[in-house]
Amino acid sequence: MDMATVDEGVSAYQAGAFDDARKIWEPLAEAGDADAQAWMGALYANGEGVESDRSVAFAWYLRSAENGNVLAMNNVGAMYAQGQGVSKDETAAAQWLEKAAEAGDSYAQFNFAVMLTKGQGVEQDVAAAAEWYRRASENGHYPSQSRLGYMYAKGLGVEQDNIQAFVWLSLAGQHGIGTALVELEELVKDMTPQEKAQAVDAMNAWRARTAGVAGPSRLEPLPA
Repeated sequence: MDMATVDEGVSAYQAGAFDDARKIWEPLAEAGDADAQAWMGALYANGEGVESDRSVAFAWYLRSAENGNVLAMNNVGAMYAQGQGVSKDETAAAQWLEKAAEAGDSYAQFNFAVMLTKGQGVEQDVAAAAEWYRRASENGHYPSQSRLGYMYAKGLGVEQDNIQAFVWLSLAGQHGIGTALVELEELVKDMTPQEKAQAVDAMNAWRARTAGVAGPSRLEPLPA
């Protein structure tokens, strides 16, 4: 009999049949399937169909990350950074987050930028952090848009630019990032009517360019 697929496990998971999903994923994960390993990590991290166990979750995420799963790489980095399920190791955290960030994971790009900003596990580099926030922002990651807008408003790691600050803070604020709205309220007090008009044009151009691009929908960011 052929082994069930990861997607069949996903269907069971989405239906709330967590134990059925586990029974599908576990043999696949043991056989080395990176996606199944990542899902096993999620089950143990969230206590879905199994007793919650961060150590077991980390072990599964690590196996998945070592097999090339980018989402798992981010989770391994985040768990190392916060000491969840494994002893805290900021250097290892930064290494895994950078690897996932380079592979294009928006959450990892945000998390790695946080570590660069704070100099945790890596030499502090605010300009590099701004660039990673930019990459994640372009991919529709709202917390990154908020951070990038703040950096433009204050001239942190980038040249101060009210128009860019307005664009990114507005986009983040429209998606529920409260801190972006607070910063935006302060920013507009110092903007000229011409700057505001240019900012609206720039934001509309960004929206047109990214129409149909879905934002990320999983994982939790590190505290900024």
